[in-house]
Amino acid sequence: MYFRRSPRSASPPGQPRHRRSRTTGGALLAVAALVVSACSACSAGSGSTVEAAALAALPKATPAALSPYYGQKLNWRSCGVPGFECATMKAPMDYDKPGDGDVRLAVARKKATGSGKALGSLLVNPGGPGGSAIGYLQAYAGIGYPAEVRARYDIVAVDPRGVARSEPVECLDGRAMDAYTQTDTTPDDAEETDELVAAYKDFAEGCGAHSPELLRHVSTVEAARDMDILRAALGDTKLTYVGASYGTFLGATYAGLFPDRAGRLVLDGAMDPSLPARRMNLDQTAGFETAFQSFARDCVQQPDCPLGKKANEVGGNLKAFFRKLDVTPIPTGDVDGRKLGEALATTGVIAAMYDEGAWAQLREALTSAMQENDGAGLLFLADSYYERDADARYSNLMFANAAVNCLDLPAAFDSPDEVRAALPEFKRASPVFGEGLAWASLNCAYWPVRPTGEPHRITAKGADPIVVVGTTRDPATPYRWARALAAQLSSSRLLTYEGDGHTAYGRGSACVDSTIDAYLLRGTPPTAGKRCS
Repeated sequence: MYFRRSPRSASPPGQPRHRRSRTTGGALLAVAALVVSACSACSAGSGSTVEAAALAALPKATPAALSPYYGQKLNWRSCGVPGFECATMKAPMDYDKPGDGDVRLAVARKKATGSGKALGSLLVNPGGPGGSAIGYLQAYAGIGYPAEVRARYDIVAVDPRGVARSEPVECLDGRAMDAYTQTDTTPDDAEETDELVAAYKDFAEGCGAHSPELLRHVSTVEAARDMDILRAALGDTKLTYVGASYGTFLGATYAGLFPDRAGRLVLDGAMDPSLPARRMNLDQTAGFETAFQSFARDCVQQPDCPLGKKANEVGGNLKAFFRKLDVTPIPTGDVDGRKLGEALATTGVIAAMYDEGAWAQLREALTSAMQENDGAGLLFLADSYYERDADARYSNLMFANAAVNCLDLPAAFDSPDEVRAALPEFKRASPVFGEGLAWASLNCAYWPVRPTGEPHRITAKGADPIVVVGTTRDPATPYRWARALAAQLSSSRLLTYEGDGHTAYGRGSACVDSTIDAYLLRGTPPTAGKRCS
């Protein structure tokens, strides 16, 4: 699935901005593309008693073949955004064969603004996989992180290999992506199933044709190793890091590979790296249902709720609306002629589950669609989710998302028959979203590159204290994952936020923010069992 922390959600022109946080592949096609691993007792199915192996640390000494990369100097220059500098870093395309070529990675920083003692570099990553860390830095972290943090740290970002400015993976052009994101992910018969499979195959073939070599080398392990080269190039003895959503898996992987170089790490909206893909997608499906039920309880208390007067009616009414759209899409006023069908409508609703600040916007969009036959509001939410602009151009977010997910773990399902067998379980997890998310989990079955990763635990023995943050009603990274990761890491401190939305830092809880700031600025981790609201 797709896990990311967006800077803040956009709103239509003339409308107030709503805070939001992240999610998935084709949207719905992406919303279950999946990402990593997790669960300290799972195998390929949704449950097994086989414990996943632990990620082994790399040797402390830098291999001679990698010395040129570790010794490189970054040439900082202006990059067109006031106050920010950019550079390019080289890393080996293949760490097993460092002499076979490089990958060029884009790096950016906002230098510390204060005159006090500098604390070095603070690397940030918003998740995804596929989210641009540089975009996040320039739009939010470099200007929106607490002033004291920005005063003491150079805030730094690197777009991971295959993402945004770092030799981006490409798959489909804008028109083809428009068709892909409208593909029906709740097939009713064999013909619709064949159409969905064909969409997955076309997407995968496009990625293989445009990025054949890079596609084999965009794993999370390789991205974590790139971060260690960057740490050295920045002159830091240890890595200080804030990672959100999928960025927690990236940060935990770094700690597992380089525990002696892991400094103050904050893993917000944590993932559990020991889960297989199917279990991860099932857990995330349940997480979206938890968030949706919270939305439903809030919706029926508002005068403009279009989904009923009782919370237990909301899901059924929304599902009935989706069924109508499956048969008869409604107009949106889109200049490219797109109508709002079930797939795009579902993506729009899921997008709003990431942040309770978007619920009012969702109610308005649903009211327009259900009562006025106007799908523009839900289409806007879906386009924001997919990072599609008005000229039908997509960022490479969805391409990189699938590329990393399908390399990091074996596919959740290998055939439509396997999906059908799992549908009852997914529908129990979420009566509203379960069917679509189950079918969305099929995408990696047709990927042109074999996976290189497996589910694994991360212990990071010898690392400094690592702060793991979990939100109790997080839709994309369920709270149980934070507890699981904290249990695996040998030096973890779990910080719990009792609330809604995806991730917690910088989202309005003074308790969360002050706790994390104290850790970043003074090295003081939260007390055991610390909870915030």
